[in-house]
Amino acid sequence: MAQQTLPPSQSWRRIDAWLAAHVASDFALLNPPAIPDEIRQAERVLGTPLPRDLVESLQCHNGVSTWTTVLPEQSPLAVSAIVDHWQTCMNVAAENDGLAPRPWEDEPWWHPLWVPWAESADGAAQVIDLRPRPDAGRLGWAGHSGGGDFTDSWPDLASLLHAVAQALHEGCDVRGLHPYLTTQGGLWWDEDGCDELNSHPLRAAPIGLP
Repeated sequence: MAQQTLPPSQSWRRIDAWLAAHVASDFALLNPPAIPDEIRQAERVLGTPLPRDLVESLQCHNGVSTWTTVLPEQSPLAVSAIVDHWQTCMNVAAENDGLAPRPWEDEPWWHPLWVPWAESADGAAQVIDLRPRPDAGRLGWAGHSGGGDFTDSWPDLASLLHAVAQALHEGCDVRGLHPYLTTQGGLWWDEDGCDELNSHPLRAAPIGLP
């Protein structure tokens, strides 16, 4: 029987507990909960309600204070950064005909119903796709060039956060990425068997709580 996906608040509680026990410096980078007025204002700017699992996640942590690898490939954005990124992409897309797919691409460069909830190290946005379709709510990437990429996308944010919490507490991977600890005491995600990062040794992260 497939394991039921936990809601974001429960997954964050598990992630928080693990970080507090093993990587206190990274745990300190998680912001306090978002203020409800911030979320309502963001929805007014974007012209659509934020997805429920994103709202629940923001009610746990309003993004992070600086870019971090608490999650495998995505650093969560604060509400203000979600709005800023969305507005910037809307402006760029409008100036460069980026709201419609080009003939050789399946997806546009940007869409008004993509909500950027996190960023990669190179500034690409991980978006939540709110277009009215059977797989609405899926996660994908919108980079600096080319169309949006929903290859092997997570079905929703709750599924990603559940997988991260499960990896930290049960020792499994998140789509091929495993948790490690750096020599500076930070969390890092990489492929199985990785033993160094920038010539500095990595060690497998402890499983579960002490």
